[in-house]
Amino acid sequence: MYPPPARLQPAIFGGLFIGVLSALPVISIGNCFCCAWVVGGGMLAVYLMQQNHPYQVTAADGALVGLLAGVFGGIIGTIISIPIDAMMGPFFQRVIERIASNPDFPQETRTMLENMSVGGVTVVRVILRLCVGVVVGGVVAMLGGLLGVALFKKKDLPPGTTEVLPPVG
Repeated sequence: MYPPPARLQPAIFGGLFIGVLSALPVISIGNCFCCAWVVGGGMLAVYLMQQNHPYQVTAADGALVGLLAGVFGGIIGTIISIPIDAMMGPFFQRVIERIASNPDFPQETRTMLENMSVGGVTVVRVILRLCVGVVVGGVVAMLGGLLGVALFKKKDLPPGTTEVLPPVG
């Protein structure tokens, strides 16, 4: 049996990738394309784990490190988004109010935009972002980890080992 690969450090780096890119205002749009940053963070974690391990990483290890990267990414993204929301909240509120002041907008749309303009940092918003980031990020990054196992598998065995074929028959 092979020794298990180190998982914590690759998961933290994958989580940093997920959290930072998902919290930045304009760059976070990349998650609209099939959760690109979250899948990429899971794949990055598997890539880093595979590079530091002489044997092929198993699918279970890839799924676990992807899950951990998603959980770390949800936590890191929530922490980073708090000061960004505090700084950008008044700006976005002015933009939404300006759009809502257009007389051609239907009343229902105007009401919806005014409700959206209640921004800033609230405890409910932070808790909701944390819960969604950890749960959804964990699952999606786990899928990214499985994809990373398929893409980054080692083709060569470590020196001094031979491939043992299963018995035929």
